[in-house]
Amino acid sequence: MNRWLTLVLFLVLVIGGGALIGFVARPDGWYQSLIKPSFNPPNWIFGPVWTALYVCIAVAGWRVWMAERAGGANMLWWAQLLLNFMWSPAFFGLHMIGFALLVVLLMLATILAFIVTTWRQDRVAALLFVPYAAWVSFASLLNAAIWRLN
Repeated sequence: MNRWLTLVLFLVLVIGGGALIGFVARPDGWYQSLIKPSFNPPNWIFGPVWTALYVCIAVAGWRVWMAERAGGANMLWWAQLLLNFMWSPAFFGLHMIGFALLVVLLMLATILAFIVTTWRQDRVAALLFVPYAAWVSFASLLNAAIWRLN
C-alpha cells in the first residue's frame, strides 16, 4: 500500500477513534458533580490537546508500522491505543474512577516502554510520544486526585 495512504489511514483510525469515543463517553452530570482538585483544567482544553496528541500518536504508529509490523514497538503502540480508547468509557461511561486510574497507569507504562523501545531505531517516533507521556502523567495525577477526593 502507498505509504502516504497508510499515514492517512493511521490518522483516521486514531483521530476518528478518539473523537468517536470522546463523543460516546463524554463528561455528564455525574462528572460535573465530582469534587475535583484545584489543578483540574477547564473542559475546553481537552479537545485541542487530545487532537494534537492524536496526530503525534498516529504519525509515530505509522512510522513503526512502516519499519517493522511485527516488532515490539508496533505491539506497544497498539497496546497503548487500546488502553487509551478504554479510559473514557471506564471513567465517564462506567463511572469507575479506580479502574480508570489502573487503565491510565498501564497506558503510561506502555507509552514509556514505547519511547524506550523506539529511542534507538526511530528517535522521531520516540520523541512524538514525549508530549503524550507528559500529558498522560498529568492525567494520571488528575485521575488519582479525583479518585481520592470522591
